[in-house]
Amino acid sequence: MGMPNFQNRTLFQGDNLPHLQGINSETVDLIATDPPFNKSKDFHATPNSLAAGAKFQDRWSWKDDVQLAWLLKIEKDEPEVSAAINAAKAIYGDDMGAFLCWLGVRLMECHRILKPTGSLYLHIDHTAHAYAKMLLDAIFGRDNFRNEIVWAYTGPGSPGMRQFNRKHDTLLWYSKGYSWVFNRDQVRLPYKDGKPHTGGFTHQSGAKAGTNMDQAVADSYQSGKIPEDWWSDIAIAKRSSKENTGYPTQKPLALYERIIKASSNEGDFVLDPFCGCATTPVAAESLGRQWIGMDLWEGCHGIIIDRLNAVKQIWRPEDVRLVTAAPERTDDGINATEYLEMPDIPPKERHPSPRSQKPRLIMDIGPCCQGCGRDYRDDPRVLEVDHKWPKGEGGTDAYENLTLLCGPCNKEKKDKLTLTQLQELNRKNGQLTPEREGNIRPSGRQSGPGRRRRNRR
Repeated sequence: MGMPNFQNRTLFQGDNLPHLQGINSETVDLIATDPPFNKSKDFHATPNSLAAGAKFQDRWSWKDDVQLAWLLKIEKDEPEVSAAINAAKAIYGDDMGAFLCWLGVRLMECHRILKPTGSLYLHIDHTAHAYAKMLLDAIFGRDNFRNEIVWAYTGPGSPGMRQFNRKHDTLLWYSKGYSWVFNRDQVRLPYKDGKPHTGGFTHQSGAKAGTNMDQAVADSYQSGKIPEDWWSDIAIAKRSSKENTGYPTQKPLALYERIIKASSNEGDFVLDPFCGCATTPVAAESLGRQWIGMDLWEGCHGIIIDRLNAVKQIWRPEDVRLVTAAPERTDDGINATEYLEMPDIPPKERHPSPRSQKPRLIMDIGPCCQGCGRDYRDDPRVLEVDHKWPKGEGGTDAYENLTLLCGPCNKEKKDKLTLTQLQELNRKNGQLTPEREGNIRPSGRQSGPGRRRRNRR
């Protein structure tokens, strides 16, 4: 496991991606977070409330919110993530594809910084739940899906409703690997009748309670019930005048306290990359965990202090470190991953014509078709300049998005396939043979099966 390059009680203010990117690998025990849901609406805090002024836009656009550098990196090194994004884009629309791309590059960093025994809880609702589950399966591996927890709450419905009332959110729980923290005795609930249940079988050994079962296990079993994956005993935060800050998407402390108790130990590091009104940091502090938070909102630092003061009455602004610069990696990892090293390209920026870049491309990648690997050094004039990511899908004429193709490959690719998809098609039909693989340059090639440590069976 890695050495933390951050301190306890730190709030990283600003876009969380560079902050996540700067954290050393395998240093965080638990990530519990409540990101945007792709609700296609704007959120504003209640006026004159503790969170007054807080607002965020939960709308997503393929044109405005997706960076070409992300697409190229994901498609090359994470084809399963790319497939999930493309499926959402095709089925739901461009906004869902953009949302998953934006969220996906952040969840990939979350996976990297979790310890081998760590867990992630992603809070989501019906809008993007199915697509977020598919995205997490691609990043964490479907075998590391631990549970889908339904947080159910009640409330009035609208008059004249034509469907069942939507009154639940979902918590998607994934572990990093096949060993994870679960403190079942820390989250037991009293039985409804108030009586210990001694007549059933234990969840551990199947031994009959009151017979030869270990007494400590028997006492633990009788002390309460382990919650199922349906949590209906926690009310929404807005119904508590003591807890409500006015933040538009605030979640209750009890909800995140249960997560933190179950999936971390005292002294562990808990991270919330979308900490908003600081529910996760406050819950972690009250339970003796270390924590770091991240958020764009400038008022987040102040609300953390105010909420901690409400709990312990000992907090000053300097007790929580406010950091705007991304941490520097000290674990020999690069401080700018490839999909961030390439600067984002403004949509209206003018580039040299693709055809004029052909001599430079031949110098950089050689006189070979990057679709089928055929060598054209005898007559490189037949090679044509095309785009790795189609312009119809948001690609540009930037040099980083250009490649060389022979006529048949260019005709096959058209504006419907990415370069990686073309290569895969050519492998299947025998056009890209093992002998020609060496002519495919890394800039246009998908890495092999060992591209990522997956912890899969």
